[in-house]
Amino acid sequence: MRDFFRTLAGRVVLVTAATAVVAVIVTALVAVPIAVRTANTAARVDLQDKSAIAVELLRTERPAAREKIVSQLREEGVQVYLIRRGVADTPGLPPRIVQQVANGSQVNTRGVVGGRAMLIAGRPLRGNDAGVVLTRPATGTAARVLRGVWLALLAGLACGVLAGALLARFIARPIRQAAAAAAQLAAGERTVRLAVRPPAEATELAGAFNQLAAALETSEGRERDFLLSVSHELRTPLSTIRGYAEALADGVVGAEGAPKAGATMLAEAERLDRLIADLLVLSRLEAADLPIDVVEVDLAELVRAAAEAWAPRCVPDGPRLLVEAPPEPIVVHTDPGRIRQVLDGLCENALRIVPPGAPLVLAARAAATGGVVEVRDGGPGFTDDDLAVAFQRGALHQRYRGIRKVGSGLGLALAARLVARLGGTIEAGHAAEGGARFTVELPYPARTQR
Repeated sequence: MRDFFRTLAGRVVLVTAATAVVAVIVTALVAVPIAVRTANTAARVDLQDKSAIAVELLRTERPAAREKIVSQLREEGVQVYLIRRGVADTPGLPPRIVQQVANGSQVNTRGVVGGRAMLIAGRPLRGNDAGVVLTRPATGTAARVLRGVWLALLAGLACGVLAGALLARFIARPIRQAAAAAAQLAAGERTVRLAVRPPAEATELAGAFNQLAAALETSEGRERDFLLSVSHELRTPLSTIRGYAEALADGVVGAEGAPKAGATMLAEAERLDRLIADLLVLSRLEAADLPIDVVEVDLAELVRAAAEAWAPRCVPDGPRLLVEAPPEPIVVHTDPGRIRQVLDGLCENALRIVPPGAPLVLAARAAATGGVVEVRDGGPGFTDDDLAVAFQRGALHQRYRGIRKVGSGLGLALAARLVARLGGTIEAGHAAEGGARFTVELPYPARTQR
């Protein structure tokens, strides 16, 4: 039972039952005095009427009729007193009541007769100093009302428990359904969804759960595609290295071909090393575990140094490398190594697809919020749909695999997370040169995440 009241259903039942009990008690506290007063008033009026009838019947002075009237009234719980010459035939009446009736006055009041509280009604007999006084007990009305209240209390409690059980079932049903669906989701069932039904809170819960399930399904789909693309990228250089290694081991490649085979194996090994390094950096970024070294950096000088490093890769049959940087310094506080890593990744992506002679521009400029670095090219560029998913892992790799040269699918995702870790922003767009444009905005020191 204790465990039941720890549940939402048990607490709803408890609250509704308590509310019913409190409502009945408050009603009793208000209604009992009114009911007692009303009952006493009705009893006094009835007693007054009976006294009038008794007076009319007792005028006959016939003893037999008088005894019959007295007997009937006593059967109804009414005590009859006859007053003659200022004296009651039965002792016990208060003297003031006897005196008032003997003096010809009507009486309708409460008093104590024989040690008990009584309702008293008296009328004089016309023509002499005689009269009739009737009394009825004034107690017991409150007890009768309270007995009725206890019945109402039990009925209210029963109704409260029943209503609480129904309400708890109605409230808890969407929560239980969500819990069951969540268990299915945890078990690997990604197509489970909740029916959207009122009330509004249940609708919001179902909508939020369905959005979560859809997002999880989409995320796992992207993760699956990403793992497939990464495994493909790992398998390709490994296959090349293995093929050349087997050829060297079997003597298929002679001494004259060994340098070329070695160079090819070295290039593929470096490709594997870059891919593994990107995966490691990306995983550390997502775990917020990548250290950064924030210092004062001149972005103009950084762009010129990157251009010098990439110039040999652009000649004689590569893109046309251009630098746009002002002679004055553009100083920000950031990690130069990580920014250079972003620039190198963007340049490597561009060199993969930009045709010979097309421009590749490295630019730096000052901005109101800090400094801006841009990489623009004259390659095939991206569509608007591509720009929306450019920084998602493996999204562009999945779209363009087999259509154009693609990398591992990690470069842009890695660049976006590195820039975000440094407190900046990166944006993909269309370049004036006809290809893609990547804009990295770096903040003032106050905004840089240290």
